[in-house]
Formats: sequence, C-alpha cells, structure tokens
Amino acid sequence: MKFRKANWLTVLCCVLGLALVGCQNQSDQNTKTFDETAHEDKEMDDHDHGHEHPSEGPHHGSLIELGKEAYHGELVHDEKSGAITVYILDGAAKKNVPIKAESILVNVKHDGKGSQFTLTASPEESDPQGESSRFVLKEKALGDLLHEKDTTARLVLEIDGKSYTGEISAHDHDHEHEHGEKHAH
Repeated sequence: MKFRKANWLTVLCCVLGLALVGCQNQSDQNTKTFDETAHEDKEMDDHDHGHEHPSEGPHHGSLIELGKEAYHGELVHDEKSGAITVYILDGAAKKNVPIKAESILVNVKHDGKGSQFTLTASPEESDPQGESSRFVLKEKALGDLLHEKDTTARLVLEIDGKSYTGEISAHDHDHEHEHGEKHAH
C-alpha cells in the first residue's frame, strides 16, 4: 500500500511539473516561435542593437509584418524604374515563401482618397509551378505615393486560404542605413 501511494504521489508531482512547464512553453509559443527566438539571439549577436527581427529583408527591402509574424512581406522600391516588388517571406523574414496567388494588393490612402494597386505574380526560378514568392508593379504612382508624408498603406494577400494584412509604414520605405546611404526600396 505504501508503494502505491508513493507511485501515485510521484506520478502526481510529475504531472503537475509537466503541466507547469507546458503552460510556460505554451505562453512562450504565443509570443515567439523557436525560430524567431533563435533569430533574435543571432540578430542581437550580429548587430547588438536589440531588434527582435531584421530591419530589412534578404533583398534589402523594408519588412511588413503579416499575421503576428507568421509571414513577412518585403517591399523593394526601385527608384530608377519606379517598380515596386513585394517578396513573401517566412516568419523569420529570411526565406521566400511561394504562394498560390496571381496577384496581391496594396491599398493606399492619401489626402482622404483611397487607391488600390495590384502587384502581379512574377515567380522566381526556384518557385514551384503555379506559385510565386515575388509580386511586381511597374507603375511609378505607387512608389510616389509611398513617399508622401501623410500616406497610409496596407499590403493585402491570401496565404493558404487565410487573409493577411500588413501595415506599410513611413519608415519602411524611406529609411537611411548606418553608413548614410539610401537603399532602393
């Protein structure tokens, strides 16, 4: 009988201990994934300025958070041609994520007026057939609007049947880097 009580108490303690650890891990998962935490640690080691994610994407564009960092958009503005390119990236903002979409949208509001711009799929060579991680608009008007002071803009797209919207903020498309150059985005 004593042996059964001891086993029962041991099992109870283990279950309670696991429940506490599980609850702590579950709340951590709600805020950051393992990849994001590893990415944050690497980012702090590389740049030592405390950002939780990179300040620009792998194509040197500005990042747009999608779905609480489930994905990112990366906006690249080619100042010379006026073209706007948006790349769809993973939650760590490092790898392209091809999606089944023919286009994505940028909704812009400026001077009380709304405009909608469609960026069409322009698949990378590595993207699977029927999917694209790159979307392009070769129209100077969107780039001009994004540089206007009182413009608000949102990226709107669907990934695996779920809608995502991300704010394109002023600092995302006209920022200077440490070395004083402006990158095209």
